[in-house]
Amino acid sequence: MMNAVQNEIGKLLFNEPMARHTSWRVGGKADRLYIPSGLDDLCKFLESVAKNEPIYFIGLGSNLLVRDGGIRGTVILMHNVLTELRMEEGLVFVEAGVTCAKLAKFCAKEAMEGAEFFAGIPGTLGGALAMNAGCYGGETWGVVSRVVTVDRQGQLHTRDASEFKASYRHVDMPVASEWFVGAWLKLDAGGAHEATQKIKDLLARRLASQPLNLPNAGSTFRNPVGDHAARLIEASGLKGYLIGGAQVSEKHANFIVNIGDANALDIELLIKHMRETVLAKFGVALQQEVKVIGEYEVR
Repeated sequence: MMNAVQNEIGKLLFNEPMARHTSWRVGGKADRLYIPSGLDDLCKFLESVAKNEPIYFIGLGSNLLVRDGGIRGTVILMHNVLTELRMEEGLVFVEAGVTCAKLAKFCAKEAMEGAEFFAGIPGTLGGALAMNAGCYGGETWGVVSRVVTVDRQGQLHTRDASEFKASYRHVDMPVASEWFVGAWLKLDAGGAHEATQKIKDLLARRLASQPLNLPNAGSTFRNPVGDHAARLIEASGLKGYLIGGAQVSEKHANFIVNIGDANALDIELLIKHMRETVLAKFGVALQQEVKVIGEYEVR
C-alpha cells in the first residue's frame, strides 16, 4: 500500500508504481520516489540518502524499461521540477527537467538555430545529456558548452563539455555517481521564423513515421553503422510481432508499443526476440538503446 510524506520541501512516496512514471506505462514499484521542490531541495535530499542506497534519476520515463519486480532504491523524479530556461551571455541555460520539445521552441523564439532537433526527442534535457540523444541529424552534445552536475553528497559541479567523451547515444562520465542538473548550450544566431518552421517540419515527419498514438519508449535499438535498425527488423518479418501486450510497431519497426495490457517482461522478451532474429538473419548484433532497470517479478 502506498504511503506518502508531504512537507514544504518535497514529496516522498513509498512503494510507488513506476508504470505511472514511464512512457511505456509498465513497471513495478519503487521502494522510494522523491519529487524535489527545486535544486536546493534536491541537494539537501541527496545528503540524506544512505551511501549504499541505489539512486536513479528519471525525467519523462522515455527510453526506459522498469522491470515488473520494481526498483530497490530511490528514484528521483526530475520532470516539472528543474525547469529553469533562460538566455545567459549568449548561451541558452536549461535545467535538466525541461522537456526537449519546450527547449526547442524556446530556442526558436529567441532566434537561436541549431536546437530544432530537440523537438523530436521525447524526453527531458537530463536524459538527453545522459545518453547523447539525437535525431534528424542533430545530437545533444554537439551543442553543449558546459554542464552542472550533482553528486551523491548534494554538491554541485560545473564542468566543461571537453571533460566528457560523447559518442553515438553514449556519454562517458568523468566522475562516477554524478547526475546532470543543467547545461549551457551554444547555438547560432538565426531567424525565429526559420527555426520555428524547421521544428514544424520535423514534428510533421515524426507524426507521419512514429506510433505516437500508443505508449512507447522511442527507438529500441541504435542504428548500426551504415544501416538502420528499423530496416533490419522489418526485413526480418517482425513488424506487428506480438509477445503478450507488447508489439513491434506496424508503423515503425524500431518501436515497441504497448497495445494495452503489456507488462515489462513482455517488452523485454520482445526486445530479446528482435535482437536474436536480426542476428540470425543478417549477422548484425543490434545494440539496445532502451535502458533496463529494476528487478524481475517473483512468481
